[in-house]
Amino acid sequence: SESQASVSEPVVAPVSAPMPNLKPSIPYPSRHDNEKLRDQANEQIEKFYEIFKDMSFEISFTDALILMPKFASTLKALIGNKEKLSEMARTTMNEHCSSVILNKLPRKLGDPGKFRIPCEFSGMDECLELADLGASINLMPL
Repeated sequence: SESQASVSEPVVAPVSAPMPNLKPSIPYPSRHDNEKLRDQANEQIEKFYEIFKDMSFEISFTDALILMPKFASTLKALIGNKEKLSEMARTTMNEHCSSVILNKLPRKLGDPGKFRIPCEFSGMDECLELADLGASINLMPL
């Protein structure tokens, strides 16, 4: 009975195997990192806007011109050259631009239908050929 008991029990030998990586892998880790960086940048921008809204500056226009010499020279050149200033004030527009601004767009026309060209063949009383105008819509599968 002792020999039967030892045969029926399996012998377990110690096996050394590396531990599996329990951290789940992300399919595109760089995209995840980019999203984190983008979120951090958006948070910083929002904080900057909040701080910027609370700021107030008490400075005269002449002091601002002194502090920004490039802007001052541009403004002086514009004020000094009144012809250029009046040219900038009066901008000529073509008919399409002025009609868009004045909201006077022409009404839309309906679908013209099929474009057919009359043609003649012997033995046929009436023949209309459908012309290819080159306009088409291409649908691409997703």
